[in-house]
Amino acid sequence: FLDRGTKLTIALFLLGGSTAAVAFLPGYETIGGWAIVLLALFRIGQGIALGGAWDGLASLLALNAPENKRGWYAMIPQLGAPLGLIVASALFAFFLTTLSPADFLDWGWRYPFFVAFAINVVALFARLRMVSTPHYAAMFESRELEPSHVMETIKSDWRNIVIGAFAPLASFALFHMVTVFPLSWVHLFTNQNPERFLSIEIFGGIVGVIGVIASGLIADRVGRRYLLGVTAAGIAAFSGFAPQLLSAGYTGELTFVLIGFALLGVAFGQSSGAVAANFGSTRRYTGAALTSDLAWLVGAGFAPLVGLLLASNFGLIAAGGYLLSGALATLIALGVNKELGRRIS
Repeated sequence: FLDRGTKLTIALFLLGGSTAAVAFLPGYETIGGWAIVLLALFRIGQGIALGGAWDGLASLLALNAPENKRGWYAMIPQLGAPLGLIVASALFAFFLTTLSPADFLDWGWRYPFFVAFAINVVALFARLRMVSTPHYAAMFESRELEPSHVMETIKSDWRNIVIGAFAPLASFALFHMVTVFPLSWVHLFTNQNPERFLSIEIFGGIVGVIGVIASGLIADRVGRRYLLGVTAAGIAAFSGFAPQLLSAGYTGELTFVLIGFALLGVAFGQSSGAVAANFGSTRRYTGAALTSDLAWLVGAGFAPLVGLLLASNFGLIAAGGYLLSGALATLIALGVNKELGRRIS
């Protein structure tokens, strides 16, 4: 196995390089179908890099924290997602409002992807500063959070991987159903300009940050398993009426985003603790990584596309049905996984 510092360096440079490469991607008018192929390859590179950059931080924080503070420590790494969304939404909103449509389509949309490489360099040094210290390595070893062979982990813990992947499915599906899906819907199926909705997304991201922080406080009082179940039930209720709000103008869109991000923050804040708690200490590092990646793939990877496909053919209520399926999957997984319940209650 590569040491943790080398793995992080390779992974984050691949992530930054793949993201920056999108900024220089020629258009379809220039190279035809190869533009699609190259974009897919760059996205695959991002996926491989993201999997390689997973360093067990959430597992370590949750397991090494005092018993009555595990929810609080588990939510800390989750703050990155809503904070990143706020920055990205603000950046794209700025370019959309200051550039002409021709300039934005020519080069404006490329700039954030190029800047992402610099952000990855900063992230690399920050992560290396933390994971390369002897104290950090000793904490991993003391908790036996060392990589295990992937095939051996799948063979011995496949049930935990499958069930654990469904445990956070509601929050992972909701993540893209309140970010990419509504933005795409507004842009493709309404006459509204996207920059207005991006401003709503910024407010939603702020609510999401507050929700993630609140999840740590609540989980330490009521237990992470109980909190995940309650939020999944809330997401199920949300799916029954919320998507239709996207056709109710600015007020409906704002209500959809704010309620969605409030639920997302509380649920997403504890999702890392759920996927890590299924495994024994010798399999936890690799098992949690596999589970997290599978949950993102199943719960979030297809959510915007499936949501748009259903909504465009059967109406917005059908997109709510897709979100409902994710919430039900979470509730079922929490109900049948006794090991999950024993470890994170």
